[in-house]
Amino acid sequence: MSALWTAKDAAAATSGKTSGSWEINGVSIDTRTIKDGDLFVALVGENRDAHGFVGEAISKGAAAALVTRSIGGVDESRLLFVRDTQDGLEALGAGARARTKAKIAAITGSAGKTSTKEALRTVLGMQAATHASEASYNNLWGVPLTLARMPAATRYGIFEIGMNHADEIRPLVKQVKPDVAMVTTVEAVHLAHFENVEAIAHAKAEIFEGLAPGGVAVINADNAHAALLAAAANKAGARIWTFGEKGGEAQFISLSLGETSSEIEADILGEQVRFTYGAPGRHFAQNALGLLLVVKALGADVRAAAEALREVRAVKGRGARETIKIEGGSFDLLDESYNANPASMAAALALLGVAKPGPGGRRIAILGDMLELGPQSDAMHAALAAPVLASSCDLVFASGPSMSHLWAQLPVSIRGAYAQTSADFVDLVAADIRPGDVVMIKGSLGSRMGLIVEALKARAIETAAG
Repeated sequence: MSALWTAKDAAAATSGKTSGSWEINGVSIDTRTIKDGDLFVALVGENRDAHGFVGEAISKGAAAALVTRSIGGVDESRLLFVRDTQDGLEALGAGARARTKAKIAAITGSAGKTSTKEALRTVLGMQAATHASEASYNNLWGVPLTLARMPAATRYGIFEIGMNHADEIRPLVKQVKPDVAMVTTVEAVHLAHFENVEAIAHAKAEIFEGLAPGGVAVINADNAHAALLAAAANKAGARIWTFGEKGGEAQFISLSLGETSSEIEADILGEQVRFTYGAPGRHFAQNALGLLLVVKALGADVRAAAEALREVRAVKGRGARETIKIEGGSFDLLDESYNANPASMAAALALLGVAKPGPGGRRIAILGDMLELGPQSDAMHAALAAPVLASSCDLVFASGPSMSHLWAQLPVSIRGAYAQTSADFVDLVAADIRPGDVVMIKGSLGSRMGLIVEALKARAIETAAG
C-alpha cells in the first residue's frame, strides 16, 4: 500500500521544512489513539499545547510530527516544521483535496448529519473506495484532519460539517469544495447563539457557498426553511434537488415504519426503488431519500445504494439499539445519549412509541436537558410533554434544571424520578429496569446521559446488537 504522505509531499503541501525522508500512513492529533506510521500534529489550543506530547507520540509509533519548534529528545529528522500547526493541518488537507479526483459530498443539518454521513459511508463503500469523517469530526480541526487523512485514490469522500455559531461553516466548506451539499434539516438548536431558527437556517446555508461549479444542493422540502435554503443555493449557482413527503426530486411512494427498520418505496429522480432501511424511524427514512439524491449526484449506483441501506444501523448515541440480557430475561436499550434538541427528542420519543415491550415490560424514557436553547429553553422542555404522552410511555426519568419544566407537566402516574444531574439517580434508574422493558435514553452531550447508558450495560449478563 502506498504511503498517505511522504516527507517531501507533506513539506510541499504545508510549505514546511524537514530533513527526514519518512512516510506516513495516517494523521493524528491525539496521542491516546496514535497508530504506527502516523503524523502527529501538535495543535496549540487555549488550554493545552500539544508540543508537550510530541515525544510521547513518537515513542508510541508516530513516524513524524508537525511542529513549530524543536522538541528536546526528538530527532529533528522526524519533525516537519511549519509556522502554525493549525494552518499546517489545513494546508495538508488542502493538498489532499487538490490531488484527489474523488467526488465529494458535504453534509450538515440540525439533526441527522452524522447518521446520514455514516449511511453514505456504508452504501458508497460497497461500490468504490470511500473516505468519510470519523465520529463527529466536523469542526475547525476535524474537517482539515479528515481531508489530510484522505488517500489520493479515494473515489467518494463524505464530510460532515457542523457549527454552533454563524460564519463557522463557510471556511470549512471552502476547504472541502464539495460536488454536492446536503442539509438534512433546520431546527431549534444552539438558540443561545442565534436570534431565531431562521438565523440558524442562514448559517446552515453557508454550506452551498463552497460548492464546486455545477454542484448540487440537496434540501429537505418538508422543512419550514426549505425556501430560504433554496434561495441561498440558487444564489451560489447550485442545481437544487429536494426530498421529502411533500414532493421533490425524491419522495415516498409508500412508507411502512417498523420497530427495527422501515420499508420504503420511493421515486428518486423518476426512478422507482423499493428498499429496507436498517434503522427505524421516520427521520431516518426521510433522510434516506436525501442521501440517495447525494448518491445520484456523485455518479454512483442508486439502486445498489438503496439495496445496501438494509445494512445500515443507527449510530452509537444516535439511536443504536441493543438487547441486554439480565437476570430473568432481557430489555432493549435505545441509546440516543449523544445530543438532543426539540425535533430530535420528538423523533426519539416517536421511535419509543412504536417499540414493543416484552411480557410485563414497559416503555421507559430517561431524559436529560437539551442545552443551548437560549431564552425559549424552559418552554421547549415543557412542550415535550405532548410527544412523551403520544409515545404511550409508561415511565419517565428526568434529570437537569431544564427538565424540571417537563417534569412539572407530566402526570404523576408516569413519573419515575427526577434529579438535578444524571449522576444523582444513575443507580436508582439502573435498579428499576426489569425484563421486557424498552428503555430510551436521550439528552444533550453535556447532560451526561451516557452515564445511564453505561450503568445499564453494566447490568448485562450478555449483550447483543439489535
